[in-house]
Amino acid sequence: MTPLLEHLAPVRARRADTTLGHSPVSDARVDGQLDGKSAKEKGDKEQWPTFEVATVVVVDQELEPGELSFEEGMSAVRISFNAPPEHPLQILQAEWVAILACSAARCSCVFAFRFVSSTHALTVFHSVGRIIGTGIFSTPSSILGSVGSVGASLMLWVLGFVLSFCGLFIWLEFGTMFPRSGGEKVYLEAVYTKPKYLATVLFAVNAIILGSTASNCIVFAQNILVAADQPPSEWVTRGIALGVAGFMTLLHGLTPRLGIWVANGLSLCKIFILLFVVITGWVVLAGHTSIPDPHANFSNAFGGSSNSGNDYATATFKVLGAYSGWSNVNYVLNNVKDPVRTLKVAGPLGLGICAVLYLLANISYFAAATKEEIIGSGTTVASLFFNNAFGHQAQKALTAFVALSALGDFLSVVIDALTYLTERDNCGSFAAARVNQELAKEGIPLPFGNRFWASNWPTGKSPLAGLVMHLIPTVVIIIAPPPAVAYPFIVDVEGYPSQIINLFIVIGLLWLRWRKPHLPRPFKVWWPLAIFFLAAAVFLLVAPFLPPANGQGDTPPLPYYLYCLVGIAVIAGGALYWAAWRVVPRRFGYEYVPHKEQLSDGTVVTVFLRKKIE
Repeated sequence: MTPLLEHLAPVRARRADTTLGHSPVSDARVDGQLDGKSAKEKGDKEQWPTFEVATVVVVDQELEPGELSFEEGMSAVRISFNAPPEHPLQILQAEWVAILACSAARCSCVFAFRFVSSTHALTVFHSVGRIIGTGIFSTPSSILGSVGSVGASLMLWVLGFVLSFCGLFIWLEFGTMFPRSGGEKVYLEAVYTKPKYLATVLFAVNAIILGSTASNCIVFAQNILVAADQPPSEWVTRGIALGVAGFMTLLHGLTPRLGIWVANGLSLCKIFILLFVVITGWVVLAGHTSIPDPHANFSNAFGGSSNSGNDYATATFKVLGAYSGWSNVNYVLNNVKDPVRTLKVAGPLGLGICAVLYLLANISYFAAATKEEIIGSGTTVASLFFNNAFGHQAQKALTAFVALSALGDFLSVVIDALTYLTERDNCGSFAAARVNQELAKEGIPLPFGNRFWASNWPTGKSPLAGLVMHLIPTVVIIIAPPPAVAYPFIVDVEGYPSQIINLFIVIGLLWLRWRKPHLPRPFKVWWPLAIFFLAAAVFLLVAPFLPPANGQGDTPPLPYYLYCLVGIAVIAGGALYWAAWRVVPRRFGYEYVPHKEQLSDGTVVTVFLRKKIE
């Protein structure tokens, strides 16, 4: 088989004037050479799909964020194919990797492998697979408990879809203006350039402290105990959750190839179990099970609805958490030909598929159990559904699949922090961390120094240090709150600062519309959608401080406003951390200046050195 990509060599990025306008562009270099002859031209008998090299160009140098240049961000990267992809998931993994390679550099242009024959299908698959997580199996009970009625609960799932739809198109406008990986971090850096590094540090602190996978570990532990028919005691639950978090960190840090295959298999598992819930719900509604009255919860659907803004805001955080994967579509934005057209179709389609499945899954839950049973089930609402529909023995087996789906979501989040490409019959592999390692490479001051966190120690192929950084807050969050309320509390804590970031992003979008109206925008979101998203963010930031209907919220004995204070404290802590790094040293007559170093594995890292102010 003729290799598709034989070696790396300099190739100039092409200018995309017809797509992005005629603004000044950079002439950054792209490392990559595509074999000029296809397998068909060479006469190979085995045929396989064509790949292309795609480039994207920055349109405004004034808005260029990031510390590292393109070449430095691509350091220590080597990609090669010696065989055709064996599975669509492998192709999808290649798409992720090509984009994540550029996350440090915020590259002026980027090369990416695009699977020509099924771009739309793969993008939809990526959107659906990333959106579906543990939320749909674990949060319906908390949402119902907060709003008080089946009808209000279903309406919130529709509202969550609408808000996610608005956010998707806001991110799409930003993504086509700044076509590079990094998502919110890039957009904040581009808009809020002063004070310097403040936006970067705030995002970094939020990502490191609250970007944990503790909620998935807790859901896995509680469901696996139900499957094993064991009582969910506090420290047993914590112990299982901690063991899973540690094991999966080592799996990805030491054996990335195996970790990828496990993640791919479990990702299919969570989609399968959701479809099974939906189909079973139809059977229940048709009256073909032992459930006496599957329509009872729908006869007075809005009876008992809450009238407290706090209850609806808290429930909305959980709904948005279930939809949260919609923003990941921006991480493959550079990866497709005609990204605006592709994502205008694939993004809403993927989000819409998930919304329909979520609504049908909730209807299935409400058909199979009473309101009281669902509220009392906690994070095991799917297990309750299986018990009522099939009996105790089937419940144990099917709940194990729910636990595996939680594990799959855990691995998906880890892969978001660490994505690899390994190919058959070749030792060449790509290793890059998208969150913690890239923050370290850009010079964000971290304990033990940036060199350690940015390195690929100890294997040279995977950033184990970055995964350990991800593990530390996960351990703390698993241990700190009571396990009975840990999951809803964690979801709320993660959601509140995310809304603060969303607020500043949509404000930044409107500010750019006013300040730079002639900036090329391949896609423009309809402004009423942006205003609605802005109003929703303000509501979600204010309403949680209003008293809930029951006076205690959904995480007793913790105060109902505690998650808001924790979220604000994280953002405020980031501001203080920035001040200690950038402001306080000047009071003592010195400052930190950036200096770039190359590590032994080829990784380029920005290190800030102390210098006396003259």
